[in-house]
Amino acid sequence: MELLTKKRLMLFAGRGNPELSEEIAAHLKVPLGDVKLSSFANGEIYCRYGESIRGSDVFVLQTHCDPINDRILEQLIMIDAAKRASAKRITAVCPFYGYARQDRKAEGREPITARLLADLLTAAGAERLLTVDLHTGQIQGFFDVPVDHLTAVPSLTDHLVGRLDRDGEVTVVAPDAGGGKLARRFANGLHDHGFEADLAFIDKRRPKGTHNVAEANDVVGVVGGRTCILVDDMIDTAGTITSAASLLSDRGAREVFVVATHAVLSGPAVDRLKNSEIRRVVVTDTLPIPAEKRFDGLEVVSIAPVIAEALDAVFEDTSVSELFKGDNV
Repeated sequence: MELLTKKRLMLFAGRGNPELSEEIAAHLKVPLGDVKLSSFANGEIYCRYGESIRGSDVFVLQTHCDPINDRILEQLIMIDAAKRASAKRITAVCPFYGYARQDRKAEGREPITARLLADLLTAAGAERLLTVDLHTGQIQGFFDVPVDHLTAVPSLTDHLVGRLDRDGEVTVVAPDAGGGKLARRFANGLHDHGFEADLAFIDKRRPKGTHNVAEANDVVGVVGGRTCILVDDMIDTAGTITSAASLLSDRGAREVFVVATHAVLSGPAVDRLKNSEIRRVVVTDTLPIPAEKRFDGLEVVSIAPVIAEALDAVFEDTSVSELFKGDNV
């Protein structure tokens, strides 16, 4: 007996970022799958798929936003439910991968929580991970399953070039030494649009044993009289970015733009950004940005087309790297 089967893509979303989920589904031209998610009185999460997923290529979409631990556990439960419902392949889609900053031991007796989360996702049943602009690329090595690492740099670059003065000189600035690769990608993207962009780096110090505290001490590179574009993977409390912007202004920068993939915007971030020397802040919607966190000068670029195109490539078993010309690792 012979049986010719057909592949079926099914997209299910957690409660982390419903607007992004619906936009991705619209780009894929598939409906969001029927899944019931609720919480018991004591906070335990319940999940049940409302339709058969047996033999399907299932994508479980969840961005790890506030409350981050609940969102992560919800995705784990959805993956476990899909595995027990006989899904053929399960891909965890995490536009923002939580705990990515805890990717090494900076001091003794610390965890490596980014690795722990990788283990949890694979133990739950994920056979593939798709994410956007990890804090550090080596997190891919924490997984024993394939990782599709997307980047928002082309989308952010395309958006920003229309706001830049083509007659002015541009410097792309990394807010710390570890951001050099991302800054280089962005400078290359500007070059493709006809801009000649130099690179600069901020010498940043973080007091030992502290979190969300950083001081910008000096600039390595030419910034005087130039448009400076600070590029980072995320903006959390905005301490690093606003401190760097202030330093660039003190060094004679003509204007300062900020570009980041993930707008965490915790605590004092919005007030800091509004009251800083930054002219414009460009981010994506990998994380939901409620109305109270939006302000004049904040521009949000949709990441849905990028994720949808990558999901289609994964489903069709074609190259994801070719979507970014290999510049996504």
